[in-house]
Order: sequence, then structure tokens, then C-alpha cells
Amino acid sequence: MQDVTIVGIDLGKNTFHLHGQDRRGKAVFRKKLGRRQLVEFFATFHACTVVMEACAGAHHMARLLTTFGHEVKLISPQFVRPFVKSNKNDFVDAEAICEAASRPTMRFVTAKTESQQTLSALHRLRESFVRDRTRTINQMHGLLLEFGVSLPVGKASVARLPAFLSEHSLPPRLIAILQRLHEHYKYLDSEVGHIEKEINAQLADDELGQRLLTIPGHRPHHRQCSGRRNGRRQAVQVRSRFCSVGRSRAQAVQYR
Repeated sequence: MQDVTIVGIDLGKNTFHLHGQDRRGKAVFRKKLGRRQLVEFFATFHACTVVMEACAGAHHMARLLTTFGHEVKLISPQFVRPFVKSNKNDFVDAEAICEAASRPTMRFVTAKTESQQTLSALHRLRESFVRDRTRTINQMHGLLLEFGVSLPVGKASVARLPAFLSEHSLPPRLIAILQRLHEHYKYLDSEVGHIEKEINAQLADDELGQRLLTIPGHRPHHRQCSGRRNGRRQAVQVRSRFCSVGRSRAQAVQYR
């Protein structure tokens, strides 16, 4: 076991499959552990390189294993897939992760901090509410159109829906359904507004985000402003954004 230099972990909800290799790529051990057993195992294991796919729970596990003195690396699943051998199973996946991490040109994902993960969750919640809001608006348009009524396009028309319904002769039960949808729309719109205020408040303390807001067409909820990406990839995002609005690469350097 002391020969192990790299350990690949195939992550799961409750069980984890480990594959350990030495510096020559020879398999040393394979283990199937529960969550608590995994923590106890690495707490007493000698410092080595631990590699996982960058998926659900990977960032939390990376932060935890780093406290034990291990070097933790995360790989995008798309880069692991070519190294999976036939008769795919969890141990084969863990071996493929080790194989992919051994490549000298492999690109790794930077582990997120707790604050970055929390902000990422906030952005995903906002995106979910926006989709639901759009779906609710479309449903109201569709129901009215089935009864020969065309609701004007735009949020202003949806906001005055009760007054709009009073101008048309529609079945009472349909009106009740549309009123319920309208109440749901107002709830979603209110939640989106609250989340955007929270994002703006966090952005006020982000120096890089404030600089990015000077880019034409850039808004606070854009992911580049939120700190969801960091390091070299964030700089690439800045350059790409400048190119999309017709700025030069040199002009983007001052925002890095």
C-alpha cells in the first residue's frame, strides 16, 4: 500500500469505488467503501494524489480530502470516457480516472470553495425560476388562445391580466384557472427579483465582477461576474466576452 501514488475514486451517493496504482501504473488495490469508511480510510492513508470526476459531490470531497494532506485533482467526465475499458463497471471507471489523470497533457478542474458553490446554487435557482416563469406565461397565452383570445406579448400585459379577463366573456372556471396561474407567475417574478438583489449585493464586494460590468451588454447575473469560474478559465471567459462585443484582445488584458 505504501507504493500507491495515485488513487482514482468513482463517486456515488452512498458507496465509492477506489482504484490505487503505483508510479508505474500497476494496480495495487481495489476497494468499495461507504462514505464514512472513505473518510476514515484517507484520514490514515499516506499523502498521495487523489483523482475524481468533476460531478455532484466532487468539490466537497476534494475540500475534505485536501485537509488530510492529499493532492486532489478533478477531471471533466468527457476526458475520462475514452479511457474506459470494455465490461464497464464502477471499478473500471475508477481505473479509467487514474489512467486519464496520468496523461501529462490532461486538463483538470479547479475545486470550488464553499462560497463559490453556494453562489453557483443561487444562479441555478434563478435560472430555474426564470424557466418556470416563462413556462407559466406561455401556458396562460395558450389557454386563452384556445378560447379565441390573444393576450398581447410582454410582461406588462401579463401584469394586467385580471383587467384583461374582465374585458372578455370567458367561462368562470377558466378565469379561476388563469387567476391561479397569474398568482404563480407573480410569486416566481418576485423570487427572481429577490435573487437578483442578492446577486447584486454579493457583486458589490467583488472587484473583478465590478470591472466586468463595464463591458457593454454584461449584466450582474452573467456567470463570469459571479465568480463561478476562476483562474485561467475565467480569463478566457473575459477575452471571449470582449470579442463578442467587438473589442480587441488587448483591451481585455486590463480586466484580467
